[in-house]
Amino acid sequence: MKISRKATAHWAGSGKDGKGSLTTDSTVLDKTQYSFNTRFEDGVGTNPEELIAAAHAGCFAMQLAFNIQQAGFTADSLDVQCTITLQDGTITNSALTLNAAVPGLDKAKFDELVDHAEHNCPISKLLKADINVEATLA
Repeated sequence: MKISRKATAHWAGSGKDGKGSLTTDSTVLDKTQYSFNTRFEDGVGTNPEELIAAAHAGCFAMQLAFNIQQAGFTADSLDVQCTITLQDGTITNSALTLNAAVPGLDKAKFDELVDHAEHNCPISKLLKADINVEATLA
């Protein structure tokens, strides 16, 4: 199966003083503001690293849910936090923290399924940064 998703960025002005907006075909983002302040300070709006973090957290959670289902279990919850680190102009790390509740799943199988999701979700494959996962099973 092949799918394509699209987002657009508009930017006007210089890097520091300019302003931009992001729009997705689904309209979840609809001219959502981003700027130097939202990326490097604490301005209101979004930024590319925040969007990558959301994409990686969501992709990893969905891949793990499929892994758990294939192993014959169903997750009560998979809560994933992703922190993207931008250092000296390069994304250097994607740190995933997982808190999972999966009735009946033992720790060894859980760790195997997490490892598979870490290396095989499409966003993990896309990123050229080091990816690490902290996972706990409730």
